[in-house]
Amino acid sequence: MTALEFKQDTVELKKPTAAISVKNVLYATDFSAASESALPYAAAVCRKLGSTLHVAHVLSDTAPLLMSGGIDYIAMVDLCENANTLALEQLQKVIAPVCEIPHRTYVRHGSVWPNLSRIISESEIDLIVIGSHGRTGLGKLLLGSVAENILRHSPCPVLTVGPKVCGRARLPKFDGNGRALAPPELELRHILYATNFTSESLQVAPLAVGLAKQFDGRLTLMHVIENYSNLEERSGPIESGLAQLAAVVPKDAGLAYAPEPLVEFGPAWECIVKTAAKHDADLIVLGARPSDSTSHVPWSTVHRVVANARCPILTVRAQRHV
Repeated sequence: MTALEFKQDTVELKKPTAAISVKNVLYATDFSAASESALPYAAAVCRKLGSTLHVAHVLSDTAPLLMSGGIDYIAMVDLCENANTLALEQLQKVIAPVCEIPHRTYVRHGSVWPNLSRIISESEIDLIVIGSHGRTGLGKLLLGSVAENILRHSPCPVLTVGPKVCGRARLPKFDGNGRALAPPELELRHILYATNFTSESLQVAPLAVGLAKQFDGRLTLMHVIENYSNLEERSGPIESGLAQLAAVVPKDAGLAYAPEPLVEFGPAWECIVKTAAKHDADLIVLGARPSDSTSHVPWSTVHRVVANARCPILTVRAQRHV
């Protein structure tokens, strides 16, 4: 069973159960305020699902080289050792507020994504949690191109906490003494799942349904029609969209509330963000292909949702059927 997958009696994706396995959560940090905002979510997931928390920081090998001028090998080694020691000390401060959770810490050297990728593989990571500063809107997240690599290439789901997360969806921060300002609990009272009905996007539907069931939350199923000219003359796309959304959830799914199918019109990212805010959603679930333009949600849409949503986004890299 792969990360965040449902335990199924058959391989049919439309019959999920509530059993979600998240044994290992990776929280990647660069010690910035943006990355710190994601720690309560990583901790809350671990508390809720009994997961082990893996906290990683990657040191660039170029920094000590630049500091040493690139000529003094001994000085460069000393700088690397000092940087490693400081990083370990900082990680201990990061983990202090949640030290009761089973955890491991990592300080690695080199390029960020290759190191995180190895941790994901070696530690069988089921979920990655990162923060986002959203300063440039498109393409630049917490770790710049690294976050791009995480979203595009991660073999497991990625929970991204954007800069505009607020209200009920925002978990409490920790104070300077390492104490939570309030008990950080994970509650998913309302989940928004957006799809354009590609086979890749429909692979993600059981995850949204299963989370709604496990957390007794409401589920909104959303499809956006971006080309909506002359819809008054052709109502078929609307009716078809609602019918396809209704078919996403099995009749025997056992949800606490009847799912709400919804068809909206306009730019996809804007509709997703506005609908999530209107419903006071706690989570947006999106599926995406890593590289092609026919993906479930184009990368520009994913980035804009992350940069503007008031709740975290769970992005799942769907697999193409061959």
